[in-house]
Amino acid sequence: QVRLVESGGGLVQAGGSLRLSCAASGRTFSVYTMGWFRQAPGKEREFVAAISWSGSGPDYTESVKGRFTMSRDNAKKTVYLRMNSLKPEDTAVYYCATTRRAYYYPQESGGYDIWGQGTQVTVSS
Repeated sequence: QVRLVESGGGLVQAGGSLRLSCAASGRTFSVYTMGWFRQAPGKEREFVAAISWSGSGPDYTESVKGRFTMSRDNAKKTVYLRMNSLKPEDTAVYYCATTRRAYYYPQESGGYDIWGQGTQVTVSS
């Protein structure tokens, strides 16, 4: 059974940084795309970033480009989201996600079908 466990969330002041981690277990890691999503209170879950099985990309939503960096370490079965210059509007629960299909890069959030439990990120102004 595939399991994703996020960590690294917390409370930070605007302008600060955090690094989220997502550790995967239960299957081969290196052949699957990984994604980060977030959901703020009262809002829909939104795509943040994704990285392919080979590490190509990553792709980012416009609002985080230049501030967030996604990476993966296949040996550790872990993906990271480095978040710099955080803003209050980045406050959300951040979720790690992946696909059941290998060598598949979803073009929409519906393509991700395995999710972690989420980690809270709160940015104070």
